[in-house]
Amino acid sequence: MSGSESEDGSGFDPERFEAEKYRDYFTELQQAYKSAFDRMNDRYDSTLVHAVDQQVLAESEPFYEDGRFRVEFPEDPSPADRVEAAGVVVDESRLSELLERYREVIDEELRAAFGLADGEGYADEEKA
Repeated sequence: MSGSESEDGSGFDPERFEAEKYRDYFTELQQAYKSAFDRMNDRYDSTLVHAVDQQVLAESEPFYEDGRFRVEFPEDPSPADRVEAAGVVVDESRLSELLERYREVIDEELRAAFGLADGEGYADEEKA
């Protein structure tokens, strides 16, 4: 197995992803986030999805750990404060549900962008 090839043959290298994700994998990240945005925008309030995209996801950080993608959202200010600052009023439980679904969709889109198999589950066990 070469240094740039994973055990599943996808060519995805988890160590390289963590070290150089914005240099070596930027195109795939952009594609996955755009696809996730499109999917979310089709199902949820577009004003809210746009606010989350611009105010929360723009500052998010994707990680690949234990065979799964995980997306961390910025904590200060909180996602709720960021969305509110964009002029969008939303119930906190509704926002939490949307953010959790967004994480799942980003995970799915990152897997697709990198040719990784589905079925390993989502890294964040704190499901609402």
